[in-house]
Amino acid sequence: MESSPDIGHLQAILLVGGQGTRLRPLTLGTPKPLLPTAGVPFLAHQLARAKSFGVERIVFATSYRASMFREAFGDGSAFGLRLEYMTEETPLGTGGAIRHAAEALTCGPDDPVLVLNGDILSGHDIHAQVRLHQERGAAVTLHLTEVDDPSRFGCVPTDDDGRVTAFLEKTPYPVTNRINAGCYVFRRSVIDRIPAGRVVSVERETFPGLIESGQLVLGYVETAYWLDVGTPAAYIQGSRDLVLGRLHSPAMPGPCGEYLALPDSIVSPEAKVSGGTVVGSGAIVEAGATVVGSILLDGCVIGPGATVTDSVVGPGARIEGGAVLSDVVVGDNAVVGARNELLAGARLWPGVVLPESSVRFSSDV
Repeated sequence: MESSPDIGHLQAILLVGGQGTRLRPLTLGTPKPLLPTAGVPFLAHQLARAKSFGVERIVFATSYRASMFREAFGDGSAFGLRLEYMTEETPLGTGGAIRHAAEALTCGPDDPVLVLNGDILSGHDIHAQVRLHQERGAAVTLHLTEVDDPSRFGCVPTDDDGRVTAFLEKTPYPVTNRINAGCYVFRRSVIDRIPAGRVVSVERETFPGLIESGQLVLGYVETAYWLDVGTPAAYIQGSRDLVLGRLHSPAMPGPCGEYLALPDSIVSPEAKVSGGTVVGSGAIVEAGATVVGSILLDGCVIGPGATVTDSVVGPGARIEGGAVLSDVVVGDNAVVGARNELLAGARLWPGVVLPESSVRFSSDV
């Protein structure tokens, strides 16, 4: 048995190279991990949480709009962290990205390395995952969570001793409801054996290869809060849950409650705002408007009598009086004219103007 790790010296890799296509138009100009979530960039929650567990140094594995991450977080001193940035010229997959980013690590070959996916909100105990990894001398230890519908994910069965036995692709007949939750602890030397300079998938190549060769791949099962924020509905849910306090985050810029109003925002006393809504800096919610469980980004305006539910309204966008939005994404500087009704996943692209109308939309416009 190895001794428990000094987690204060734990280093981490943060995978943030994806383009976030399922979140368009929000991600046309902004990487998914930088989207405002409960009042701060999404990654601010991950960085603050990693710091709370004693992580001191994080390497960003970047690709899409890589320079924006350094612009947002700099050297990490605002979080009490040391941040490094490694950029892939061409996307290398999850394994390739981990291998490339590891060139900036300074830990030894037997040290644990925490690997985080940049689109996951999780409340699980990182200390406990690292401790299990060290005590068992594992090559890799994966956080596994349980979901109601595992057929939507690849599932990860384990034996009675916690050893991962397989990685199974999506199937209508899953053998377990436990899935890969996107947080790994690697032994550094295992990362160094991933082939460099080519596309590698940890799920399809690295982890199955380790299992086949007899290496110990462990599953750390914890069913704390967990959410993949890859879709508009999940992104909104994540922000809402943070504002409502369903998941604690040290990065919250204000108290939890029915809504979070950022500096310079204006919410009329005659408006109804609830359900974990965020009202961005400079945003205005006018009298008679109703906003429930939504993200109102900086400088947008919700007109008198408008109703916005479970939606994102982009920076500078305007929702005119009497308009109704439900489960909708409105792009930057778009305008929804009075008495329009947008429903069921409609997406309004940046700069589009819908004139005053009485038409219902339930698709992209």
